[in-house]
Amino acid sequence: MTALRLAHRGDWRRAPENTLAALLAALEVPGCDGLEFDVRLSADGVPVLLHDETLERVQGRPERVDALGVAALATAGIPTLAEVLAAIPATTFLDIELKGPPSSAPLQVIEAHRGRTLERAVVSSFEPETLAFLAAARPSWPRWLNAEDLGGVTIGGAVALGCSGISASWRAIDARSAERVRAAGMALGAWTIRRRSTAERLERLGLAFVCLEAAALDG
Repeated sequence: MTALRLAHRGDWRRAPENTLAALLAALEVPGCDGLEFDVRLSADGVPVLLHDETLERVQGRPERVDALGVAALATAGIPTLAEVLAAIPATTFLDIELKGPPSSAPLQVIEAHRGRTLERAVVSSFEPETLAFLAAARPSWPRWLNAEDLGGVTIGGAVALGCSGISASWRAIDARSAERVRAAGMALGAWTIRRRSTAERLERLGLAFVCLEAAALDG
């Protein structure tokens, strides 16, 4: 199996990360199979794309995303999840990372665009409580634990949550750790890779996907 090549938050060399322009730009890169992006809730409960808790790093504003309504966020260039899913081709593979407190709002939007069986997508999170909420709300959806390491506690936790995969920091992945994940009955993905040589090494380990940015995306 060839690992899918996902653009990490889009192609942020051409537009700010997690914007619709960056995501669409990534899909123009030859060999890009899909996208990874982050979802949070606005103050009025609308799922939007933003990695950080605040707008400081990307938009240069100090406010928290959950302190602004969706209209105010739109003026800062932050798209809604519904807008993004409507604009992205259904054939595009997605790793949708949920951040912040668990909520049914993103799940409803995702289901409206990708169906009850979640076509060509996974939902991931660093937060066990979010994955547990997802398991109860959409038990058939593939759930992925995002992790910094692939130690026994991490793998055991993913198994206990009923995850179908783990997306780990590329630095934690080698032949032994990849085999431990497979032995536990799960798939493995890697984030976030900036060198094509790193991506090629990890692809040889049979990963489901590699999350790429910068020069690695052009490899």
